[in-house]
Amino acid sequence: MSKRKERITPFTKQCFVTLGVSLNMAAAGLVMGFTTGLLQQLRAPDSSIPVDDSSGSWIAALPGLTLVAGNFIAPSIIARYGRKSANLISIIPLIIGFIQGLCMGMATSLGSALIGEYSSPNNRGAFLMTISASIAISVLAVHTMGSYLSWKITALICGIIALVDLVIVFLSPESPSWLAEQGRYEECRKIYRWLRGNNEEEELKRMIEASIIIKEAQADINVPKSIVKKLKLNLVYFSTTVQKKEFIKPIIIMIHIYTIAQWSGVNLMVPYAIDLFHKVVGRDVNIPLNIIALDSHRIIANILAVYIIKKMKRRTMLLATTTLNIFALITTAGYTYAKENHVLPFDSPIIGTLLIHIMMFAIATGTLPLCFIIAGEIFPLEFRSLAGGISVLFYSTHLFVSVKTIPNFLATLGIHGTYLLYSIILAYCLIVSAYFLPETKDRTLQDIEDEFRGRKLTIEELKSVQSLTSWKNLNHDRRCSTPVVV
Repeated sequence: MSKRKERITPFTKQCFVTLGVSLNMAAAGLVMGFTTGLLQQLRAPDSSIPVDDSSGSWIAALPGLTLVAGNFIAPSIIARYGRKSANLISIIPLIIGFIQGLCMGMATSLGSALIGEYSSPNNRGAFLMTISASIAISVLAVHTMGSYLSWKITALICGIIALVDLVIVFLSPESPSWLAEQGRYEECRKIYRWLRGNNEEEELKRMIEASIIIKEAQADINVPKSIVKKLKLNLVYFSTTVQKKEFIKPIIIMIHIYTIAQWSGVNLMVPYAIDLFHKVVGRDVNIPLNIIALDSHRIIANILAVYIIKKMKRRTMLLATTTLNIFALITTAGYTYAKENHVLPFDSPIIGTLLIHIMMFAIATGTLPLCFIIAGEIFPLEFRSLAGGISVLFYSTHLFVSVKTIPNFLATLGIHGTYLLYSIILAYCLIVSAYFLPETKDRTLQDIEDEFRGRKLTIEELKSVQSLTSWKNLNHDRRCSTPVVV
């Protein structure tokens, strides 16, 4: 019996809980990749539901629109009922096949933070990379099914995958960070040690100490108050919160990193993969084979990135992969412009295919997965639900806008104009992200939070600035100074 227990190591347990989160995040790949086969079959002459380019763009973009709704719903569920409950609830829309963007929105708000809380600092980057890998695998699976099966059978298989995920998430524990936030410290210690073993007690100690300080500072929130006073308290809380470095800086960083992810060109490679190959490579190619090869490359690059992320610093990886992404966008723009104007001295399908794969390598190794990795590391515990929800709202909005505008951009700007526009967006966002982003590799979440704040958490700081009692202090102690912005 003891040998069996020894085999179930903390690393194995972290793998299990990460699998539940990653399969849920794979829903994004299933939903977006499903569109490729669906649109191809609906555009066929014998389709019972014919679509044109306009309606097709709405079909491709609708998950991004409902994803925004999921972003709004997720923070309140996460804060009130916990990470596990939110994860379970988010799977339901995928199973029933109704407004699946809700699943994507909730999972995107939750996934990175949950894996970041479950996993050890030295494994956190690799576990967070599984989000991107699971999305890549799901895209390959749904593209392959869409090429050879009807869209109805493909949808049924996607539903079965969601059921399997539901079981895994049901068997997973609640997040120790959320339990600490709720004041359930014994449960927090028990689950933390179940997940991490007994060798990471310092992070557990600091996490509980920080949550105790926050609970003490907010102790009078449960005292009966009028609706007007509660509103005033919340306004004061919001006004002081938005001035905090540890609140606003991570949001600024993630807005720009999420923008990089969505305008990297990945949305042309998933729902519009067929159009991409036609415009860059040509029409006389085996489209299903090329799409499956591209999706396979994405998986290989994600697996390679799991190793790289354990060796390379986050900032270095962001700079290197985004720069390569920009280079691929500009090079492809120049190539397609020259090709359309018949000024190439030599042309071959291999050139276009190679350029697409270079871009996929940049996206799969860093541009896309880094947004999930960094999102799982930089949000402070007190504001993790709120700040994460605000940030991922931009991810959702950019997803919808980028997917919806692709047909119009291709028709008016061409592939070269579209890619030049994308490269400008990426260059701007990279400059801002590199300026604000601290190095987070192998650091505890509390340590990263302290760096954003500029110093460690103190009781006085929380009681005068962070808590809702700020309003009480302002009204009952006129001698107190203006809250310090930290």
